[in-house]
Amino acid sequence: MAAAYQEARRCAEALIALGRAGDGASAAELGFVGLLVGDGHDVRGFVDRVVGPVIDYDARRGTALAGTLAAYFGAGGSPSRAAEALHIHVNTVTQRLDRVGRLLGEGWLEPERALEIQLALRLHRLGHTSTGKTVGPDAI
Repeated sequence: MAAAYQEARRCAEALIALGRAGDGASAAELGFVGLLVGDGHDVRGFVDRVVGPVIDYDARRGTALAGTLAAYFGAGGSPSRAAEALHIHVNTVTQRLDRVGRLLGEGWLEPERALEIQLALRLHRLGHTSTGKTVGPDAI
């Protein structure tokens, strides 16, 4: 019973972070998020391994690399559309993505790795931080 309660709590937190407060869903109904918020998965470890250097850099320097990276992927990989969404100059997006590339290493834009990065960013947004603290959906 306790394990079921914990999984239900994590599903409810995920729904709230996804902007679906008031909805109900099981882990299976949450797609990839449900697979990772279900019992026995090291979500925090995954996020730390995949985008930890970017999140840590933001925390240390007060930058917005993770948010820029999320906007870039959300804009279909277009720096100019990401700049529009963030209300900043495209050169700023380019400079931030260059920094991201240095932090994550070569190949971060290869399809499989980019998918992992997008997943880790989404999980980070859902509130799984490297410190173990849960934060709101505006974490990035």
